[in-house]
Amino acid sequence: MAALMNQPLGPQNPGASGVPGPQLGPGGNQQQQQDFDPVQRYRMLIPQLKESLQNLMKIAAMNLTQNTNIDNGQKISDGGVQRFDKSLEEFYALCDQLELCLRLAYECLSQSYDSAKHSPTLVPTATKPDAVQTESLPYSQYLSMIKSQISCAKDIHNALLECSKKIMGKTPTTQGVL
Repeated sequence: MAALMNQPLGPQNPGASGVPGPQLGPGGNQQQQQDFDPVQRYRMLIPQLKESLQNLMKIAAMNLTQNTNIDNGQKISDGGVQRFDKSLEEFYALCDQLELCLRLAYECLSQSYDSAKHSPTLVPTATKPDAVQTESLPYSQYLSMIKSQISCAKDIHNALLECSKKIMGKTPTTQGVL
């Protein structure tokens, strides 16, 4: 059993230093982690946003130059100008993706703070028994804390159900009245 726990979880490739590292690719664990980590996704989108902004400014400058030439009565070529609205749409789409990444990261952080607030003590895990800290709870105390939280949640649920039944019972039916 101990031999199974010491084996690596995924396929390993030797890196440039000769040390095995995670496999990068469509099925790799690191790629999946990047897809779910909003901060990592944000970092990947920033260079795309910079490139999109540069492209947007270049197209705006070309369109402005073309419009100036038209106003001055100079002959222009029609094939060289790209559409500004498409570039602007691409830029805004990237901004929206970045906003979603930031909101998701904020929600994850809020949940982490709430979790630490409502369960501030740690429970030692079986995989790292040497990492037991002085403020950690024994498993039996942790179970009793969780059971009390579940009981409290059930009490709140029952109180809300009872309140909704009282409200539904007191409201007159308005069928047939226009």
